[in-house]
Amino acid sequence: MTRDLSKRVIFKHTLLFVLTFITASLTGALFVGHTAGIPDDFVLFSSEGFRFYMDMVLWEGVLFAALLLGFLAVHEFGHYFAAVRHRISASLPYFIPFPISPIGTLGAVIRIRSQIQHTRHMFDVGAAGPIAGFIAALLILLFGFATLPEPDYLQNFAGHELLNEYIEKHGEFPDEPITDTRSREPDVMVLGNTLLFSVIASFFDDVPPMWELYHYPFLFAGWLGLFFTALNLLPVGQLDGGHILYTLIGYRRHRMAARGFFLVVMVLAGLGAIPLIQTLLMDTDVPLTLTSWLIWALVSLILIARGFRMGAAWTFGGWMFVLAMDLLLLLVFDPSVFSGFTIWIFWSLFIVFLVKIEHPPVAIEEPLTPGRKVLGWICMILFLLCISPNPIYFT
Repeated sequence: MTRDLSKRVIFKHTLLFVLTFITASLTGALFVGHTAGIPDDFVLFSSEGFRFYMDMVLWEGVLFAALLLGFLAVHEFGHYFAAVRHRISASLPYFIPFPISPIGTLGAVIRIRSQIQHTRHMFDVGAAGPIAGFIAALLILLFGFATLPEPDYLQNFAGHELLNEYIEKHGEFPDEPITDTRSREPDVMVLGNTLLFSVIASFFDDVPPMWELYHYPFLFAGWLGLFFTALNLLPVGQLDGGHILYTLIGYRRHRMAARGFFLVVMVLAGLGAIPLIQTLLMDTDVPLTLTSWLIWALVSLILIARGFRMGAAWTFGGWMFVLAMDLLLLLVFDPSVFSGFTIWIFWSLFIVFLVKIEHPPVAIEEPLTPGRKVLGWICMILFLLCISPNPIYFT
């Protein structure tokens, strides 16, 4: 095993980290930065405007970036040190700056340069990241809950005049979002609740609703940490969850489970895609319902065929299952229930074209130790506890 830790390599990874920290700070400040009191004629590139931005807005963004990148670093170094332990060649974490992302980054990854030959080694490398990252996210979240401010904390943010009036009158948050179309924030960003988040929140007072959570740096970063942990634990292909489930149940059973799980992802994608297509076609003369279903039927067939490598039985059966479930759910429930499901369109594409559905066979398959099996199934439970079908959406 060789590890390149030259000054050039360390400088490259450090530079990516610094750039990601900057972009995450700047974009994070848009959510957690204290914006109350900003005048209508606010100009950032003036002495007073820049001072206000530095004192009231940016430092909150820096705190958010430190928490989020701290979680990402713990997760990726969990993989890295597990690889080092088993003498597997791996890179240092690559942090990915992405200024147009809502959180300023696309996350972080490490590159495994050598093929992992043993299932036990693959389990250790795959599970170390999610377990370490989950602990970090949970600690961030618990600290955020333990230090929750009073509901009037939202007075620090512009565009919450009606909400603050309600809080002053009732002393608590309303059950539904209150917005003022004249304010600077006419839309409300809602974070999807999860089983674990709701259980933890039940033990604390003054917990903000999911549609105001993004103003709280620790809660927002902790929620993102849990959600990213869940995404990495999707039990398909080369994701951490794919590695873990493969080592737990073996190649053949994982192949079946991964295909079944991908069809569930496609159902969720359809629940987001069909209303989205209808919205995009709203100003045209085509029949909205029929056209949107035809487009989704074609796209879903292409994705399933590509994902299942053109296996006719699985492709046709899976395609029929996806369309039938989408039709049933859209008939039973109001389409507004599925707000935020459009993210699964991206994840279906990500699975098909990048991580793949099936996990390639490992050269040396050996049974996991009892301790590893327990940790593996705990990881699968964490996936269920931390995932949200509609993670982020706007009302």
